[in-house]
Amino acid sequence: MNRLKKLSLLLAAMVLSLAFLQFKKIEKVQPVTADPEKIYTEKCASCHGEKVEAFVDRKWKNGNKKEDLIKSITNGYPDLGMPTWNEAIPAKDIEALADLIVEGLKTVEQYSFTKDKKKVEGPAIFKSEGMTVLLDTVVSGLNSAWGLAQLPDLNFLVTDKSGTLYHVDNKRNKTAITGTPEVLVEGQGGMLDVAIHPKYAENGWIYISYSKIKMIEDKKWGTTAVVRGKIKDGVFVDQQEIFEGGSYTTTRQHYGSRLVFDKKGFLFISMGERGQEKIFPQDLSAAPGKIHRIKDDGSIPADNPFVGKDKTIASIYTYGNRNPQGMAMDPATGLIWENEHGPRGGDELNIIKAGANYGWPVISYGINYNGKPITPISKKEGMEQPITYWIPSIAPSGLAFVTGDKYPAWKGSLMVGSLRFSYLNRCIMKDNKVVGEEKLLLNIGRLRNIEMGRDGYLYVSVENPGNVFRLMPVK
Repeated sequence: MNRLKKLSLLLAAMVLSLAFLQFKKIEKVQPVTADPEKIYTEKCASCHGEKVEAFVDRKWKNGNKKEDLIKSITNGYPDLGMPTWNEAIPAKDIEALADLIVEGLKTVEQYSFTKDKKKVEGPAIFKSEGMTVLLDTVVSGLNSAWGLAQLPDLNFLVTDKSGTLYHVDNKRNKTAITGTPEVLVEGQGGMLDVAIHPKYAENGWIYISYSKIKMIEDKKWGTTAVVRGKIKDGVFVDQQEIFEGGSYTTTRQHYGSRLVFDKKGFLFISMGERGQEKIFPQDLSAAPGKIHRIKDDGSIPADNPFVGKDKTIASIYTYGNRNPQGMAMDPATGLIWENEHGPRGGDELNIIKAGANYGWPVISYGINYNGKPITPISKKEGMEQPITYWIPSIAPSGLAFVTGDKYPAWKGSLMVGSLRFSYLNRCIMKDNKVVGEEKLLLNIGRLRNIEMGRDGYLYVSVENPGNVFRLMPVK
């Protein structure tokens, strides 16, 4: 019996040894670490959004160093809704996931120049790739400079969001124009963009977009509206309301409001979705969340994409837009471009196409301000993809193509203002694509608007304090 028992024990040991060797063999052929992007998509995206770059644009209550992230993923914070992952994700995969998030944090850190923000006033000199410019103050002392238009005599019209239209002459004297419409100056509302008719020298028409007030049950409701008129003896006269967005709401954001004439003389009007993404952007019977196209007198072009279609607004040219605050025509191609605010991340640069759906809120590259996803997808058939998008959100406003010979290194570039990070973003263009970017005028202030002047100079307007600067090339 003892001999048989020893033999049995020996056989059992041999079986265990073979099993161990087989296990080690299997272990060797299995990957040590899974793809961290795949882990993020499968385990994290449902709560933190499709793009890790958008997720990292947030406040980190529990730290954002690698060791902090490993701890958070491993142990979780169940009381705050963060599950414990130590049993579902191997330690090495948790470490790889932390590395992925740390890498994503670099997309935010590239804007760290705002940490050392200093007040910038003219004159000030800025150097860039191939260009040096000096800030020449055109007008100062405004509350919040918003719209800007240069007249044929090279004087300016400047809107102040607080509700005033100013005429600024060549000696930098500003005169308030009286008789302009009453505006709802709350939140993002106020007097917004200004544009002049392509044949202004002949007809004198001036166009103003603004937040229009309607009193309903003793409450102020607002929408985006456009009025045209003429200036006579310092008074805005002969007024005609040519666009009224309807869909009045008590929200005070996302008015849009850029005004651009195309080569045919049609007026494009951007209108934000008023913070009502679940209601307006995809609804063709509502004006918000759209770009509209009208004739100079407010009538509708016969070839607008939704003319004659049941329960649609005939002025709509595109839909599914969030809050377009920059719009410009490319003088070389005649194409209309726009930029629009995403939520947390996902700001977009688009080419405007008749009848196109730009997807908001069905698709987005951003997440909500509370850190939760708005949508699990960023692409869908039948919805336009942006030419480029920004993560984190730069809060784009203002848009202009650089033309002429005063800025040779920038010629053909598309300039975008950043409200959030207070700089001018230069998009280097080729064949209607963004092939590079450069940050200019760092810490200039909340850059609201950019205009290419009739005199060949670039002009920018900033908020708080409200200033308009001319960018003077320095040799």
